[in-house]
Amino acid sequence: MLYGFLSVAAAAVLVAIDQWIKAWATANLMPVGAMPLIPGVVELRYSLNEGMAFSLLWGRQGFLIAVTSVALIALTVYLFWKRPPLVERIAWTMVLGGGVGNLIDRVVSGRVVDYINLQFIDFAIFNFADIYVTGGIALLFVAVLAGELRERRSRKEQDAGGSKPEEDAAPDADA
Repeated sequence: MLYGFLSVAAAAVLVAIDQWIKAWATANLMPVGAMPLIPGVVELRYSLNEGMAFSLLWGRQGFLIAVTSVALIALTVYLFWKRPPLVERIAWTMVLGGGVGNLIDRVVSGRVVDYINLQFIDFAIFNFADIYVTGGIALLFVAVLAGELRERRSRKEQDAGGSKPEEDAAPDADA
């Protein structure tokens, strides 16, 4: 249960950082619209998103709030009652923190504050909560893939070593 508390505490820190940055973006970017961070590469641009990633489900706030809430409650229960390996726990904690950060925006204002605009590619404007979720899912994918590769390697080593035939086994002490 301690690991569950630690995961929720870490997620709460991520939520606090996310909400602080969104408050800063609202206070400083909303009046000016945008400001360059790295000219031609990244700008900070105030934007409100009524959907989810890439504006999917635009305007369906009730649905997004309900589904996100159920998923985050299930994830919190999972983090309290299971003991996933450390990397997976970190990944799920990131997803929890990002999900709660964006859920707070949806519940409070019906929209999510986005502010990171990549200028070198045509991409959606996003925020740190989105980075937490995406980074957590990517980390989870890598952890699962690494675990699968380890398991395959272990199976190959077992198959290559094989089991000893009975006649090669050590003689019984009774014989």
